[in-house]
Amino acid sequence: MNDKDKNTTELLLNGLPYAGEIGCASNKSRRSRWKKRLVVAVLVVESCFAMPRLAHGQFLGVFDSIFSSIQSDMGSSLKAINQVMQQVNQLYQTTVWPLATINQARSFVSNSINTYRNSMNQIFSIRFSSATLAGPQQFETLLHSRLSTQIPSLQTSFATNYGSVPQANVASPEDRVMMDMDDALSQQNLKTTLIADQGADVILQTANQMENQVAVSTPGSNPYLTAQAQVANLRCQAYMQKMLAAELRQEAGRVAHDNVLVKRRTTATGGINSLVTGALTR
Repeated sequence: MNDKDKNTTELLLNGLPYAGEIGCASNKSRRSRWKKRLVVAVLVVESCFAMPRLAHGQFLGVFDSIFSSIQSDMGSSLKAINQVMQQVNQLYQTTVWPLATINQARSFVSNSINTYRNSMNQIFSIRFSSATLAGPQQFETLLHSRLSTQIPSLQTSFATNYGSVPQANVASPEDRVMMDMDDALSQQNLKTTLIADQGADVILQTANQMENQVAVSTPGSNPYLTAQAQVANLRCQAYMQKMLAAELRQEAGRVAHDNVLVKRRTTATGGINSLVTGALTR
């Protein structure tokens, strides 16, 4: 009986049993799974689009806070600093270093340069030519060359115009020594004058450069110009000391020359006295 009921309850489809309710249940479970997956995918996509907007909004908020702090806090401080700097500059330009006075001083220096420099340069470069013969004229030209490179030519011209030391069989040894010493001192001082003249030109060029700097100097450059002037002054003092030393050497040579003449006269007088004494005792 049970077997018959079981056979009557089973449905056949094309000779095969058909379980309709079981198929419907499996389709419903599949649809629910697909719906869940679709919902999850939509949520993931929405979160991807929502996160950049949220981050962008956070960054904009940070920059807005930075800009507002700069404009409100730091901006007021910078404005106060700029005002103080403007007041300090105005104080410098009106009281400490007045611009009108500075321009007046610059104008005075420029006018002095234009008025006196050319005349003073002409005075320093004047050459006095007094020789009339060819040899002395060449020697005088070398003396006025103001170049230390002309020292060898000066020595040759000196020997040509003043002569050389005589030979040993022509003059006595004492006279030859005296002539050689006098020529040496004379040539040494003449060479020193060439060096001193060239040094004077260097000093004048330095003075002109300093004068030009003063004409365009700015406030605060006075210590540097003063230091440069002191250095130029020391250089000038060194040249003057060199000239004084040459003059002292020349004067010492002159005194020694005169003393040698006195010694020779004394020796000659002693010889004459001996001859007179010997003649009278005979």
